[in-house]
Amino acid sequence: MRARDIMTSPVIAVVPETRIKKAAALLAEYGFSGLPVVDSDEHLVGMVTEADLVRDRVPSDPRAHISVHPPSADGPVSTTVGEVMSSPAVAVEPGTDVADLAATLLETHQRTTPVVDGSRLVGIVTRRDIVRTIAREDDTIATDVRRRLEVYGGTGRWQVEVHDGVVTISDTFDDDTDRHVAKVLAEAVPGVVRADTVASNGERR
Repeated sequence: MRARDIMTSPVIAVVPETRIKKAAALLAEYGFSGLPVVDSDEHLVGMVTEADLVRDRVPSDPRAHISVHPPSADGPVSTTVGEVMSSPAVAVEPGTDVADLAATLLETHQRTTPVVDGSRLVGIVTRRDIVRTIAREDDTIATDVRRRLEVYGGTGRWQVEVHDGVVTISDTFDDDTDRHVAKVLAEAVPGVVRADTVASNGERR
C-alpha cells in the first residue's frame, strides 16, 4: 500500500500571506491538525500546525494571576501564516510505502504529512487516514482483493477469505510465481494486514 492509495486529494492549503485567523478557522472547521503552505505555483513551502497558531495568540488572563504586575505579551504579534509556519516541510512522494510513512509519523510525533510530486503538492496523509484503512470491513477488503486477482489471473480462479484484515488466498492452480504475485497484489489493498497463500497441499506461504 502506497501513500497515493490513501492520501486525500485535492488538498486544502494556504499561502504564506494567509491570515492566522483564517488558517485557524480552517483547522477548526475541518478538524485538521495542520495545513500545507504553498506558493503561487502549488509548490510546498511549509506546514502550519495547531501548535504554530496557538504559540503567541493566547494572552495571559490577568484575573488568573495574583500579582500587581501580571504577565504581559510584549513584542509584535504574528498575523500571517508565513511568520509562524515550519519550513522546509517534511514531505513524502506518492509511491512511499504506508508502513514507512506510519513509522515516520509515530517517530516524529506528527499527525500529518504532505505528499509531493517533485515539489508540487498533490495530497496529504494523516494518522486518521491510516486508521481508516485499518477499520475497513473484511468483506470490502475481500472484494477489492478478488478484483485485483481477477485482473491478473481471470475470474473464478481464486478463493479469498479475510479475517481481521488477514487475507488467505487459495488458487485452483499450483504455481509458486502466481502465488507470490497474488500475495503482493493483496498486500497492496488498503486495510490488509497480511496476505497468505495456500498451496494445494495446504501449506501456507
